[in-house]
Amino acid sequence: MAKRKIIKIDENKCNGCGQCIPNCAEGALQMIDGKARLISDLFCDGLGACIGHCPEGAITIEEREAEPYNEYQVMEKIAAAGENVITAHLKHLAEHKEYKLLEQAKDYLRENNISIPKYDDAAAEVNIPCGCPGVQALNLSAKKSSSGNQEINSTERNIKLESKLRQWPVQLQLLNPQAQYFENADLLIAADCVAYSYADFHRRFLDGKILIILCPKLDKGIDLYIDKLTEIFRLHNIKSITIARMEVPCCGGVEVIVQRALEKSGKNIIIKEYTISIDGEII
Repeated sequence: MAKRKIIKIDENKCNGCGQCIPNCAEGALQMIDGKARLISDLFCDGLGACIGHCPEGAITIEEREAEPYNEYQVMEKIAAAGENVITAHLKHLAEHKEYKLLEQAKDYLRENNISIPKYDDAAAEVNIPCGCPGVQALNLSAKKSSSGNQEINSTERNIKLESKLRQWPVQLQLLNPQAQYFENADLLIAADCVAYSYADFHRRFLDGKILIILCPKLDKGIDLYIDKLTEIFRLHNIKSITIARMEVPCCGGVEVIVQRALEKSGKNIIIKEYTISIDGEII
């Protein structure tokens, strides 16, 4: 065995809801005695597709001694489950740029005379039961404005809007935890898509706050994000934290990252969380 990243489940936090199970196409998770369990190191790729689907933050990624992930054994289980599950798995590997594993998966399909489904646009073309709604194709152009959040009155068209951004950079991976603008700051920790979805982002959320943005689904190095936030919390007096995330399940990873960092820092900081719908409304 060798050290590698693998899923860890906190049984005290797990409430047995089972939301993580269908989002693990590899079949590494099962419900046993009312709790989600990792049934085999061999089947867990450590990429964390299930993390954003846990409402209790019970699932994290740790690095420990574990049996090497075996793509061929995983494909034996996945192939038996049918084309939709195969598609979900291939798309999962492609999204995380695990090209070596992706080729192994396709090799297995070729060797067993199983057709390789199209997975680049799988969310739009295949009805995948365990697919992520965060990648579902939607056309929002027909949506009628019903609030000032979506519409500028004709008498206001000449008003110059001012940015409320107070610091640079804003991407978590680029931030210096020792930067002095964090001292006595109110933080806004937002998923990347929020500012593009919510029209009044600057006035409603950003005004008076220091901004940190991230994407728990596409960004790699979730553990590094936790460590960096831990340092920010530990080194500075943070007055409050506002989380702004999208309604899609994978965005739940933002809260998981923040909560884990708070635990590691030993700090107790007030958190407000807002969820934005795909059509740009606060839920």
